[in-house]
Amino acid sequence: MEFFNLLAPYKVVLASKSPRRQQLLSGLGVSFDIKTKDVDESFPAHFNAYEVVSFLADQKAAAFKAEMQEDELVITSDTTVSVDGIILNKPEDRAEAIKMLELLSGKTHTVATGVCLMTAKQKHVFVEQTEVTFDTLTREEIEYYVDNFQPFDKAGSYGVQDFIGYMGVKKLNGCFFNVMGLPLNRLYHELQSFLMN
Repeated sequence: MEFFNLLAPYKVVLASKSPRRQQLLSGLGVSFDIKTKDVDESFPAHFNAYEVVSFLADQKAAAFKAEMQEDELVITSDTTVSVDGIILNKPEDRAEAIKMLELLSGKTHTVATGVCLMTAKQKHVFVEQTEVTFDTLTREEIEYYVDNFQPFDKAGSYGVQDFIGYMGVKKLNGCFFNVMGLPLNRLYHELQSFLMN
């Protein structure tokens, strides 16, 4: 198949500690190694969510630039949640996680994922956005979720693939996998186009 033929010359590197991203990329049938670097994830205060994830995916890729091998393909990404113009990244603690979920309760929010594809010769960044509508959540439901699922490594304090997603997501407009952290349909097509250049 053309997709795998295009990938064949490359050693794919997924620069992410996220077990969800690793699971998703595996689901595309892509073989990859995991390499991560500590990158400063601060961003200009005036950036919107689209600009934030694009900027951070690019920054994460830039950390690999100096040591890239000719046959390497690095994939980096960043996901954020925004509601009412407020960007929600990963919560610092239980109190912040609860506050974030209270903000999302009964509203539609946007999940944006920025992805950067980079080889020694070229680089391409794209952003996918999905709208997610939450049902009204009770304080009891929110506390149960935070205490039992510890969503401290997740933007917006939730994982769509666990309890809060099962009972709290009323409607979703766009790519489901994007909400998990990697827009697979878009990634598949973007990788093909990228590697054909």
